[in-house]
Amino acid sequence: MKTRIALAFGLLLAATGAWAQDTRPIQMIVPYPPGGNTDLMARALQAELTQALGQTVVVVNRGGAAGTIGDAAIARATPDGSTIGMSPNNPLTAQPHLQSLSYSLDSFRFLCLVYDNPQVLVAGRGAPFRDFAGMIAHARSGKEALVYGSPGQGSTQHILMAALLKAAGVDGLHVPFTGAGPMATAALGGQIQVFVESPSIPTNTGLPMLAVFGRERMEALPQVPTVAELGHPIEGSSAGGLVGPAGMPEAAAAAIERACATAVASPGFRQAAERLNAVPRYLPGTAFRDRFAAESEMNRTVLKELGLAQ
Repeated sequence: MKTRIALAFGLLLAATGAWAQDTRPIQMIVPYPPGGNTDLMARALQAELTQALGQTVVVVNRGGAAGTIGDAAIARATPDGSTIGMSPNNPLTAQPHLQSLSYSLDSFRFLCLVYDNPQVLVAGRGAPFRDFAGMIAHARSGKEALVYGSPGQGSTQHILMAALLKAAGVDGLHVPFTGAGPMATAALGGQIQVFVESPSIPTNTGLPMLAVFGRERMEALPQVPTVAELGHPIEGSSAGGLVGPAGMPEAAAAAIERACATAVASPGFRQAAERLNAVPRYLPGTAFRDRFAAESEMNRTVLKELGLAQ
């Protein structure tokens, strides 16, 4: 028995050492175009994760279909530790209830939660209103008078906006984009009047924030009221972290999880997140998966109530 245990331990050490000596760059897939919240958080983490791992981490953007194209690429990647992804919650916890996909939660190895950002309501440049009350009044002024964007049909931001408009008894014209970056560009150009996103987007663009979808006002944005204060107790956040394809070697997954904890706690990442009005939050792989699994069940119910689920 002692011989078997020693042999097994030796094989584990050999596997760990073999992966640790791998000097290939690690590809981090971001399932959205450059400039959006997920991309900004991935790039904030990239340098710190590279340092913690001792291996180069390269960000690769694969946007489209509300994040599902990029997440499908992560799921089907060779599970050797050379490909991971920075995925937010929506492609994993909402999109599977909206469309038939090639992946499920079981298609991924959850490595670590990295951030948890309350969403904010943002006005586009030149919007004919300055606050939430003005937005509602404008929505009531005519059919599809209010033009709002989202980074994709059924995205977290689309769900929150649809829920808010339904609660307020108004409607609007929905314009979906391939990601938050193109959507923000459209808002800056006056093509859409309002959208929901993480605070990093209006912080980077200077667009005004009308409300925050949180229980309390954000410490970094004390002047922005909560949606609940405005009469609609709706909460929502964009949380995301590192995932890999299911079947990753345990040594590789454990090494990335440890490096992720170090990277998220680093002053460099926290300062970058602070500049984006983002909220760093680390959870190890098991707790990360449990959180997304619970959110998936909640989204199933909400999407049915909104008439969006398939």
